[in-house]
Amino acid sequence: MTTQYSRGRRRAAGPASAPRVAEDFTADRPRDPQREARSRRGPFRQITDFAAASGIGQKAGIALAAAGLVLTVTVPVTGPVMAEPEPGQAASAVSAAPQPEISAEAGAQIDFSRSSVVTQGDPDGKLKQLLSAQSVGSVTRAASAGTLGPPLAQLITASPFGFRVSPITGGTGDFHRGQDFVAQCGTPVMAAASGTVTFAGWHQFGGGNRVVVDHGNGLETTYNHLSSFNVKVGQTVSRGDVVALSGTTGASTGCHLHFEVQVNGEVVDPMGWL
Repeated sequence: MTTQYSRGRRRAAGPASAPRVAEDFTADRPRDPQREARSRRGPFRQITDFAAASGIGQKAGIALAAAGLVLTVTVPVTGPVMAEPEPGQAASAVSAAPQPEISAEAGAQIDFSRSSVVTQGDPDGKLKQLLSAQSVGSVTRAASAGTLGPPLAQLITASPFGFRVSPITGGTGDFHRGQDFVAQCGTPVMAAASGTVTFAGWHQFGGGNRVVVDHGNGLETTYNHLSSFNVKVGQTVSRGDVVALSGTTGASTGCHLHFEVQVNGEVVDPMGWL
């Protein structure tokens, strides 16, 4: 029964109608636990689940908008996907994709024959290889060029190898056995290659103070008209070692260095080896 008001009085208006009951349209619908779980999640989590289920996260720069939120998924296509742990989630539960391991086979080794390797930084090795590969007498000029080091820090030709006018007699047909280089008296003279000193003393045939170095396989170098020398017979010298000082001793008209190269006892043009 309901109550009505008339002129300040309350009176009954008749029996009250039964309350209307809303029809349940879902009564016959089967339950979907996953859908019910999604409905209880927040908008941000729903967007994340949707991106993971549909594969949208594999593309970079995709923006999703829902419930006033914008989610930008930027995932490298080729690299492993790195996940950040959610609050309360153990850090060990989130890890990157496993990386392939590269390991050498047990017992594997890389080796080569060092005796067959000769570099430009080993000029003595190049010279020894040249002399051991063939008879020194058959070595060509092209093969021997550059195998000996300079006997002076600066090479300036004063008189070449071969026939010339004698600076002492003035006669023609004088055979010059070596190469003369300009050098003030007292200039350091260096060994052209490693070897053993076989002569250090006075040369009676015009060489003055003379040093001879044997480089093996029939190759020798000589240094003449020296003011002094600081090596002795049997001493081993290395390429570039100072063996003497230049001078003008013996059959000489001025300070210079007379440099000779001998192959099996015969002189050859030094410029073919320097």
